[in-house]
Amino acid sequence: MKTIQVVAAIIIKDNKILCTQRNVNKLSYISCKFEFPGGKVEAGESEEEALTREIQEELDMEIQPFEKYITVDHTYPDFRIIMHCYKCLTTSKSLNLKEHLSYQWLTAPELENLDWAAADIPIVNKLVEEYC
Repeated sequence: MKTIQVVAAIIIKDNKILCTQRNVNKLSYISCKFEFPGGKVEAGESEEEALTREIQEELDMEIQPFEKYITVDHTYPDFRIIMHCYKCLTTSKSLNLKEHLSYQWLTAPELENLDWAAADIPIVNKLVEEYC
């Protein structure tokens, strides 16, 4: 089974957290699910560099990672994901969706109302527990 190293951004602005909805995917267990945006770490990149690049590519958004928050090791039916998650700041809520269906800015307690990809649920749980 393939293992993929990825990074994810917990982007915070005005006490709200950015949640992005994945596009349609042939893998039903991640298709149209919500996630914290990010992507794969390329050779020679630090996690922070990969995260900044991925958010710029996917959302046209500038971020500043400031704290490694949690690492999630999750096995889906077809692959294993090791996701390094960082809290990030941004100066603007403005973004341009290039790979996602939709987005929402939510408070930590509101995160539980979305249909999350399984690998993102431990992040949601930690954020809700921390902020409630």
